[in-house]
Amino acid sequence: MQTSLLLMALYLSIPGGTQAFKPLISGGGSVTHRDITQRAVLRKTAEVCRALAAAQGRDFSLPIDDSLSIIKLQKACSADSSSSSLVSTILFQSAIVKMYLSNALVDMAFALSKAHHFDGETFQGGRALITAGVSEVKASVKRGSFLLARLALGRVCHTLQDFYSHSNWVEMGNRQPYSTLIRPDLQLVNLAGPSTPTCRSCMGGNCTDNILPEVSQLGLLTSGYFNLFSSNKPAGKCSHGGSFDRTSGDVGSSHGQLHHTAADVAVNATMELLEDIRGAAGDKDFLRLMGITQSSVLCFVIDTTGSMSDDITEAKRVSFSIIDSKRGTQQEPSSYILVPFNDPGFGPLITTTNADIFKQRINALTASGGGDIPELCLSGLQLALTAAPPSSEIFVFTDAPAKDTALKSTVTALIESTKSVVTFMLTDNLRSSRRRRSMGGASAVWPSKGGASNRMAQSDAQLYRDLAQASGGQAIEVTKEDLHRATSVIEDASAAAQVTVLQEVRSPGKAENFSFTVDESMRNLNAYITGGSLSFTLTSPSGVSQSNSEASGPLGTIQTVGNLHRVSLTTHTTQDYGKSVLTP
Repeated sequence: MQTSLLLMALYLSIPGGTQAFKPLISGGGSVTHRDITQRAVLRKTAEVCRALAAAQGRDFSLPIDDSLSIIKLQKACSADSSSSSLVSTILFQSAIVKMYLSNALVDMAFALSKAHHFDGETFQGGRALITAGVSEVKASVKRGSFLLARLALGRVCHTLQDFYSHSNWVEMGNRQPYSTLIRPDLQLVNLAGPSTPTCRSCMGGNCTDNILPEVSQLGLLTSGYFNLFSSNKPAGKCSHGGSFDRTSGDVGSSHGQLHHTAADVAVNATMELLEDIRGAAGDKDFLRLMGITQSSVLCFVIDTTGSMSDDITEAKRVSFSIIDSKRGTQQEPSSYILVPFNDPGFGPLITTTNADIFKQRINALTASGGGDIPELCLSGLQLALTAAPPSSEIFVFTDAPAKDTALKSTVTALIESTKSVVTFMLTDNLRSSRRRRSMGGASAVWPSKGGASNRMAQSDAQLYRDLAQASGGQAIEVTKEDLHRATSVIEDASAAAQVTVLQEVRSPGKAENFSFTVDESMRNLNAYITGGSLSFTLTSPSGVSQSNSEASGPLGTIQTVGNLHRVSLTTHTTQDYGKSVLTP
């Protein structure tokens, strides 16, 4: 332990010559590994986001240069910039921090390893570490292990970046990356051998021209030697330099005048490495590696008590449909979250980026138990909200009131802080002849877990409505037989770049006009109207109208199930730009 602490204290203090890149903190305007890594990550991430924006028909006007910031880039990369949140920015920043801290740790964990720093002519060993590390990053991304991928990426970047400050690549006039370092299929050439003289002693501490002319004439690659404890090194070789390098007593290699040039080439080399990983991972997983998620998260919170068998079956069907239809596309969910709840328990939380694992977990759900009618619904929802990324769509399946109503304020605060949308799929197991009429009345009919009907107080029903309203979601009330007709809402929500144009709530309801404006950027416009015993009329800017009694009309198709009216506007309607009016 004492030895490790000593190495940490010593190595963090090593100047390493003014050309060498320090890990995290520097003075005098020098560039660190942290600076290089963050610049490269921001620029490459911006390039990927710009390409995706162009493919989606969105604008991306952020300049890709050193003015990029984490906050501005995260917002620009969001498919819906209005949904960008502080939490999203923190996740992006956290991913970058993990990469550059892992980068910096190489100087401590591998302080005496020549290959990790390209010291002492170890070009083959350094390249082997890079290519093996890149393979590890790609494999981790493929498994969905993004944390391990970031840590491996940080280590690889350190060794790659050290090549440009510890070798004579820049001294030979090169201003582009040495791509062979990340290409295991290419040969490293013109390497100075361990017995080939490469340097002469500095003149009065000036090492500007200490590399032998024949080295540059032959285009030989050479790197300096470094040792904390011994001054021994091959004759005529360059040293790493710095006050802690014992080999630099007679021959140095500090070329501070080229420090910023080397840093610029190292930034471009790191971007080239990131582009290679992007090519293997694809744009979506590359952004996830960087800590940015554009596609939706599929998140289900499911009551697994005895009466929920039909609901669980439908949750399986709709989730499988989404997974199978979007697999391999830009709209494929970035991750999957499942939280079962029952009585007296809830959980466990299941979160995965692997669609097949999610299928297995949700397919294993069964309905059983639950002697008391109220269930731990809000406990399950709270768990999902803490695990889901910002701006997630969460769907709750239940047929009973909540037992843990004391959590309402906590759940509401989580909804507001994460900007997540919660939609409740509320069902009963009564036949259509016994279907409840409206949640707006004095009470609502709910089943007991034993099969007989029970009544839930209006305040219990209102709890779900309040949470849905606070999140911008809905409380959809249907019979179990009709649930499959209402879950189209879930499939709609899984689409990319979805935005909410208008949300209004009235209690009690009254005759009123609601206007909303669309332009040519809007596509696949849907309106969701919930409530009991209501009627409405949709009017376009050109004056064409359609009432809710017309299932298929000039402005769109209307699907009614339970208390939900889903209006899908036709293509020519959404191209009739301007202000539309909805009159309940």
